[in-house]
Amino acid sequence: MSLADECAAATAELTIPILLRSNAREFPDRPALAMLDGSGATITWGALRDRVAALSLGLAELGLRRGDRMLISASSRIEHWVADLAAVHLGAVPCTTYATLSTPQLQYLGQHSQATVLIVENADHLARWSPVRHDLPGLRAIVMIDAEQPDDRVETLTAVEAAGAARYATDPGAFDAAWAAVTPDDPVTLLYTSGTTGDPKGVVLSHRNVLHQAVALELLVDAPPHAPTIAYLPLAHIAERVLGIYIPIYRAGTVNIVPDPSGAAAALQTVRPHSFFGVPRVWEKMVAALQGYLATADLTVRDAVTNASALALESSRLRENGESVPPDLAARLAAADENVLRPIRALLGLDNVSWAGSGAAPIPVDVLRFLAGLGVDVFEVWGMTETTGTATINTPDRFRIGTVGVPNVGMEVRLADDGEILVRGPLVCLGYLQADGSVAPVTDADGWLATGDIGTLDDDGFLTITDRKKELLITASGKNVAPAQIENLLRTHPLIGYAIAIGDRRPYVTALISLDEEAAPAWAAANGIEAADPKALAEHPTVLAELQTAVDAANARLARPEQVKTFRVLPGPLSPESGELTPTLKLKRKTIHDRHADLIEDLYR
Repeated sequence: MSLADECAAATAELTIPILLRSNAREFPDRPALAMLDGSGATITWGALRDRVAALSLGLAELGLRRGDRMLISASSRIEHWVADLAAVHLGAVPCTTYATLSTPQLQYLGQHSQATVLIVENADHLARWSPVRHDLPGLRAIVMIDAEQPDDRVETLTAVEAAGAARYATDPGAFDAAWAAVTPDDPVTLLYTSGTTGDPKGVVLSHRNVLHQAVALELLVDAPPHAPTIAYLPLAHIAERVLGIYIPIYRAGTVNIVPDPSGAAAALQTVRPHSFFGVPRVWEKMVAALQGYLATADLTVRDAVTNASALALESSRLRENGESVPPDLAARLAAADENVLRPIRALLGLDNVSWAGSGAAPIPVDVLRFLAGLGVDVFEVWGMTETTGTATINTPDRFRIGTVGVPNVGMEVRLADDGEILVRGPLVCLGYLQADGSVAPVTDADGWLATGDIGTLDDDGFLTITDRKKELLITASGKNVAPAQIENLLRTHPLIGYAIAIGDRRPYVTALISLDEEAAPAWAAANGIEAADPKALAEHPTVLAELQTAVDAANARLARPEQVKTFRVLPGPLSPESGELTPTLKLKRKTIHDRHADLIEDLYR
């Protein structure tokens, strides 16, 4: 039986409610969710299902019905998981909103989703919704998690759950009838894409979609039973939905919830998980911190790390090429790892990690090589919300650095004539939610989804992403230039947080550079620069000279039409709050171009 057949067989009858019932019966006292916020709050699988049952019936009393959409505006916390799963058990469709969305953006989501129930965390979240709540005609109820007393605007989560618990005690059949009606092909969640251009699209995923992803990862990557994981990304992000909700339910693992993403580093040291997924900026910051640490370390330590790293890189190279590691090299590496590399990984909390992943945006190869030299193989994956996360994947048994791997279990990948990547298979979503409540397919008549990404496939089936189809720069001389390649090379320098390649319909390529918020001040201090604010740092001659060195290094690896002729440094950082990054930290190029139009024009004077 092929892996695809195994996945299909495993997910044929499964739903999230079936798995939660199984976990509650088999592992009632095992921890399901634990808060890493100092509160020590933990909930077992048995208690989690009881709370889900109670809130499910309470939400039904408020009018939440099968097929309805329910919006959740809250940070990552136990109640967020309970509310999400409660809606799923009714056959309703939960949708988490990003915390960085403005009130007009929230209004769009509320109207487009036709949400009937809104869960808000506290008064601050409610205040962002209040100006538009009367523009949401389908809204039947607002429930606040942290409210202690009801008012004329909202219900309290405590009261709604208590009412449902009372009903569950006398009529458990009502809960059982609702979740038993849920099928594998029913929607399990609604996720709105980040919207780098235009309005977000509402992606509808099914139980079969998310559980196929869970089973595929189980088949491809070894993990101990009930492995602990860390949830630090927003639940509006497909990666956290899969890694923080669906896979732990499938594996009956423990999810350690980090409410603030900045706490991920501390959580790693506390949990020391067996697997960890980081968006590129997480890995880049780790590398920058380690490079800073090694730069000031004793020469003996640096030499030991250099020698041990060479062994790890050689082992990685052999495994990448499908070759076995000679016993002598394996023995020397084991000794060097135990004495040198593992203690460094322990500083990061990565000493138990057997699978580390990166996705959502390209990651510089130099970052991957540096980590591989420390014994941390970070496997790049690729996909999108529409493919339930990873459509292609690198694994410990089959990987190639610089690529995003081979098709995930059951998935097919091919390239259109213009290089656009097309995918087909069981991870492709049900479709896009339409304003009338229907779901429109995202595929053509043959089931192929046009992803909008441009790539290449090598002879062994490894996919390399070169750029977004709509983001290719075409210079005034007609040269096609992929900005992502230029930007990734520039970002390998620790001073640079983000780089934006400019050049569409221009005579040559230039760049806007945003300094790294954390690394740049540290670099400045180490170089005797006393520039206190970001704007002064961005204008400092020593910083500009170092950035020119970074540009020169990138240009040396680029073809002549791709080389950056000149650059300007932005006066402040890019962020989702500034509107220049999506909540998943992708560049919003149009916003950046519009906001810095004068600076861009200055590049061509």
